[in-house]
Amino acid sequence: MAAAVVVTNLAKNFNGRKALDGVSLELREREVLGLLGPNGAGKSTLVRTIMGRVKPNGGEVTIFGRRAPAGDNVAREQVGIVPQEIALYPLLTARENLTVFGRYYGLDGTSLDSAIAESLAWAGLAERASDITKTLSGGMKRRLNMAAGVIHKPRILLLDEPTVGIDPQSRERIYQMIETLRAGGVSLIYTTHYMEEAERLCDRIAIIDHGKIIAQGTKDELVRSTVGDKREMVMVEKVPSLESVFLHLTGRDLRE
Repeated sequence: MAAAVVVTNLAKNFNGRKALDGVSLELREREVLGLLGPNGAGKSTLVRTIMGRVKPNGGEVTIFGRRAPAGDNVAREQVGIVPQEIALYPLLTARENLTVFGRYYGLDGTSLDSAIAESLAWAGLAERASDITKTLSGGMKRRLNMAAGVIHKPRILLLDEPTVGIDPQSRERIYQMIETLRAGGVSLIYTTHYMEEAERLCDRIAIIDHGKIIAQGTKDELVRSTVGDKREMVMVEKVPSLESVFLHLTGRDLRE
């Protein structure tokens, strides 16, 4: 498959600390790439750098073959982002929030109305469209946050831990939303520190720690590279001696 995003030797320092230390990876078209790592590993910094919101100290990002330095909005018009933090206006309704974000992306008129209706349906919020956002549950806010990030129908979506702090039912709904995007041809980078999420949703996984990609591949490739194709388990059971059995049963020493 062709590459949607290529990251090459990306580096970023914050006050002398290496948040990204020579990161290189590739997101292929119509693929879900999992970015797996603990908190503070560099996942969010990488996502914000790809989006152009953080200027790297070195390396480069290309989007559909076009070099995309920080501030280049042309290359990133086809990219959407869903941040880890809820980025919504709490006093606006769900529909009003999507109206605002749609206008940010240059939508208006019937195209905006259509995008809002599709986004609300996709997020399962059509019946809550007129509700004030701050009154929605945590899971609903997460889904609305995602809808705001895709209202302009991007070809690439960067999802930064979208299931943090929500209940299992809401998490399952978000998984379904992601599957719908994948089926529609969207390429996704999905950051998480939950291995089960990466296994379920992602075609490939890149593991990041201390600002470095330490492994990447499919789940099976990662397993083979760490524990190998085969492992032999040997179980040794300590069998009691005849003397000890006799002593236990009779209370007498066999040698008597």
